[in-house]
Amino acid sequence: MAKRLSALASATFQTPEWETPTDPKRSFWTRFLPSKAAAGASANPVDKTTPATQTFQAHTTTLPGPYDGAKPTFAESMYARFDKLMPIDRTYLGRSRRFFLQRIAIPLLILFLVVLALAVGLGVGLSRRASSKSQNLSLPSNADVFTGDLTYYDPGLGACGATSSDSDSIVSVSHILFDAASTGSNPNANPLCGKKIRITREFSEADKGNTSVDVTVVDRCVGCLQTDLDVTISVFTQLALEASGRVVMSWAWLN
Repeated sequence: MAKRLSALASATFQTPEWETPTDPKRSFWTRFLPSKAAAGASANPVDKTTPATQTFQAHTTTLPGPYDGAKPTFAESMYARFDKLMPIDRTYLGRSRRFFLQRIAIPLLILFLVVLALAVGLGVGLSRRASSKSQNLSLPSNADVFTGDLTYYDPGLGACGATSSDSDSIVSVSHILFDAASTGSNPNANPLCGKKIRITREFSEADKGNTSVDVTVVDRCVGCLQTDLDVTISVFTQLALEASGRVVMSWAWLN
């Protein structure tokens, strides 16, 4: 009897597989936002692949831990930092950490990112549209020959700050071009002021052929379309009859 008790005292018992503790199933949120109960759980779970052993000897129990002294994983390290930054036992805006993150912080972050993406996309689109529109305008950087209506007006003090008369070879360009080239609030400093334009008309009469007149930009025409030009009567009568009032012509920048 004594020998049997001694053998039982020194024996090592293997925990049956069905008694081996297993990790409970965890949802997505419980993995990243653990509850208070989960926060108080042991940080060293028993490895399912290594059966726990219990050795009864001299009234002591030995439970070897597979993670004892092991370096924490990246996820465990991030969880620890997150818990330190936002402790789970505190409240945020009167709500638990889980409620605050799920219902307030994360939705607001998503909304902010959506608004930011829309703002960036709108800004890029407007920039490209403005750049494309500027390239298509009949500005001095565009070396094409343009076609539009030619009219005449009574000059005076122009938008460029110069006073002109009917006998001057000057031109008033469309407000679309004038405003597109503007670099400030002072129209006198507009880069188009003083630029030269050559206006040409093709006559059907064989004895006249083509007629061209060079003019200087001094004014801004409010009623003109983009490629229309408004000149003095002295310039207009070199290209058409005064009674015509409005004729089609072509023009290009000289410099």
